Amino acid sequence: MTQYIIRRILQMIPITLGILTLIFSLIHLIPGDPAVAIAGEGARPEDIIAVRKALGLDQPLWTQYIHYLARLAHGDLGRSFRTNDLVANEILTRYPATIELALGAMFVALIVAFPLGMISAIYRNSWIDNVARFFALIGVSMPSFWFGPLLIIAFAINHEWFPVSGREQGLRSLVLPAMTMGLALAAILTRMIRVSVAEELNQLYVTTAIAKGVTRVKAIFRHALKNAMIPVITVLALQFGSLLTGAIITEQIFSWPGLGRLLIQSINTRDYPQVQASILVIALTYIIVNFVSDLLYAVVDPRIKLG
Repeated sequence: MTQYIIRRILQMIPITLGILTLIFSLIHLIPGDPAVAIAGEGARPEDIIAVRKALGLDQPLWTQYIHYLARLAHGDLGRSFRTNDLVANEILTRYPATIELALGAMFVALIVAFPLGMISAIYRNSWIDNVARFFALIGVSMPSFWFGPLLIIAFAINHEWFPVSGREQGLRSLVLPAMTMGLALAAILTRMIRVSVAEELNQLYVTTAIAKGVTRVKAIFRHALKNAMIPVITVLALQFGSLLTGAIITEQIFSWPGLGRLLIQSINTRDYPQVQASILVIALTYIIVNFVSDLLYAVVDPRIKLG
């Protein structure tokens, strides 16, 4: 296990370097000039040139890239073009809100998907199974930019049960955005859990356990469920990364003060350091979550060797 962890950490280094290179390259392909955005559309050409020089944008791209990597090596994410504040401070302020939203969505997905998926697998091809599969189809088909405003109209405007936007009211503010993201994920997980558990229930070891006197419920939860969780963990890890990126749209809809909303604002103002740092944090979170999911495989199923 120790060797595996060390090897995976070493593998993260070239992956992270590749992400940094890709982010830096793509950000400079975005149309628009940060110097013009800062100086204003009506600024004189010499003022724009002065701003570009002050920001270091007059240097060749390869020089800017080397300086970017050198700053990162010292833990410096740079300063925002828009506010001149440290980018790291802005991320530390916004990132907890995005993680809170992602975890809230994951909680909603799990409390909905596991009961539905398990019941659907146990009573497959019954009317319960048909209802669960219909829900999964509807959930997958609903985009967040449509479902979010629908929840706002139903539960924030018509009934005023939850706030329309913001994060000021704590848990009440989290409910609607978490449902917007979580129910879509629940639909995917329901289908995955149904297929995985149903497949395990057909295995001989479950039939043998029941034949030896083990109750059906115990055979399902003690034996089948643990083996069925391997593909579910994989999907959860991948979908958590999707929640972080999907939060960009949801945070805009609900004015949630998270990293996704900050990223959109930074793109609109051509704030290169802020955009690069925000995407980097999201990418690193995705890598770490997948790494943790690989470690969980051995916990869930000891037969798996991480050598």
